[in-house]
Amino acid sequence: MQRETETERPWLELELEDDFDEELEQEIDDCRLPPELRELLASHKRHSIDRKFYFSELIRLQSELVKLQDWVAHKGLKLVILFEGRDAAGKGGVIKRIAQRVNPRTCRVVALPAPSDREKKQWYFQRYVPHLPAAGEIVLFDRSWYNRAGVERVMEFASDQQVEDFFHDVPDFERMLVRSGIILVKYWFSITDQEQQLRFLMRIHDPIKQWKLSPMDLQSRVRWERYTKAKEEMFERTNIPEAPWYIVEGNDKRRARLNCIAHLLSMIDYQELPHEPIALPERVFNPDYERRVLPSELYVPERY
Repeated sequence: MQRETETERPWLELELEDDFDEELEQEIDDCRLPPELRELLASHKRHSIDRKFYFSELIRLQSELVKLQDWVAHKGLKLVILFEGRDAAGKGGVIKRIAQRVNPRTCRVVALPAPSDREKKQWYFQRYVPHLPAAGEIVLFDRSWYNRAGVERVMEFASDQQVEDFFHDVPDFERMLVRSGIILVKYWFSITDQEQQLRFLMRIHDPIKQWKLSPMDLQSRVRWERYTKAKEEMFERTNIPEAPWYIVEGNDKRRARLNCIAHLLSMIDYQELPHEPIALPERVFNPDYERRVLPSELYVPERY
């Protein structure tokens, strides 16, 4: 029997498959194995969930995220989600999956660089405030003001007094955000020492991922225990009823993504909104119009 070509397959089937391919591209990127690590990975036992189940659940949860976003816009809610955790803990992967299929106009990711000289002279929280949402918006902070309790403290970019001032101020700052109507959700992604080591080695030996590994990340390996102590004090002093911490077990990336998104959806009492049916209008044809022939050099060469 002759194999069916791509052009012969139903258009709708190809469109739906393309949606899955977008996620598959990211998943393949996560799982490419540099030759230097094949032996190490072979001895590193993994018991992840079934790939087909993962994809089907992810797409289902992402469709719920679209409904949630509609509800946030409809009700004029203001949603802020903080993603914290050790380097290579999987924060970026979850953020990608949350933002992948929602409207980027009203759901945006904030990942601030190191503060400028001027920002260092400002009130510590000042540079984060402009990125807070207006009514109907969702903001995902890929790291947040908790930099002061983590990397700035451990790497000694902040003095002991600055850290103490932060711990004194942050509960009041977050209570103020909540009183203003912001829904604040804080996630900490937790991985083991061995898992972080493996992920760092993947980045070291993979040219496509080396950009993810900074000198600061390498220092975080050296100061693992100091980060642990800083994290424990952070939980103790900033886990307030108005904005509690939620810990996501991150050793298994697939489970971490699904668990985090499912939990986020459970935090908001949203409903699916009815939508007016959309009818595609008929195209207007002008019998006197003739399409111009454009020069061939304007076109991108068809190499594939």
